[in-house]
Amino acid sequence: MTSMITRLAAPTKRSRKLLLSLRRVTAAVTGGLTVALSVWVNPALADPFRTNNPHQIGDQTEQAFRALFEQGNYQQAAELLRTAEPNEPLAYAMKAALAYIDEDWNTMGQNARLTRESAEQLMATDPLRGHLYVAAGQFLEGAHTLSTQGAVRATPAILSKLQQIFDSLKEAEKIDPQDPELNLLKGYMDLMLAVNLPFSNPEQAIERLQNYAAPPYLAQRGIAIAYRDLDKPDQALAAVNSALQQTPNNPELLYLKAQILRKQGNTQESLRLFRQALAKQSQLPQNLAYQIAWEQCRTVNQVRNRERDCSEVAQRRVEQPNSQIEEE
Repeated sequence: MTSMITRLAAPTKRSRKLLLSLRRVTAAVTGGLTVALSVWVNPALADPFRTNNPHQIGDQTEQAFRALFEQGNYQQAAELLRTAEPNEPLAYAMKAALAYIDEDWNTMGQNARLTRESAEQLMATDPLRGHLYVAAGQFLEGAHTLSTQGAVRATPAILSKLQQIFDSLKEAEKIDPQDPELNLLKGYMDLMLAVNLPFSNPEQAIERLQNYAAPPYLAQRGIAIAYRDLDKPDQALAAVNSALQQTPNNPELLYLKAQILRKQGNTQESLRLFRQALAKQSQLPQNLAYQIAWEQCRTVNQVRNRERDCSEVAQRRVEQPNSQIEEE
């Protein structure tokens, strides 16, 4: 980890590649900040990460990330977050993540700052989660800077924040290196860095997610994304199937499995899953629904040897979700 930070200390071609990939990384990492698990938890503490020795997170926040990452229902999650616990950094992190997806930069920046500030206050009572969400807030602030200023202007600030992020995560790890919430977030971050940086070892991040992170379905989702990006579709399929066993109705997991099946050449089954994911587009952000529709169209073009404009097809699907749009 230290050697990787050293390599990023100057804006080399490698570090610029990392910075330009932060938009892609942010969605995955913030996914690690906003997770849900359909298991019984202590209702007074509402901790979706730990079945033993739960931390105090809050029922409303817990319900919001159940909606977001267990059900893939962004609309319900946003509504629940309106009344979430006011001092819980995970709630602010989810708000920042949703604002990022909507490209609402003012709201994202405000909630990124609140994530960090509420985490700093949490240090007094829960230092592990305090350090963890200071790192999360710093990451979100860096993503906001990149989104609003561009890679060239944002490079010095982001490189500085990377050092702070790793320092905060290291402090959390000193307290409990096997904590499931810590390992989920750190596993996602290490995984995305490894996938996007040459000479990095993604197997260590995969092992962290596999052995220590929770909830299991979100850990398996991260592993599936890693193997997909490493062009290992068989391992990716096994991981996404494991995640779907626990959350079978999540449209984002159906979409991920469709991508993996397409990599394997199983285009007919991938098209069935694209359709299933799009059947739930009313609960997804428009830009995510657009991306699913675009990839579905591209797959149909491949199967049917067509040359349709998939941008136009996807846009019509987003604008007319209930209309009968030719898919095959």
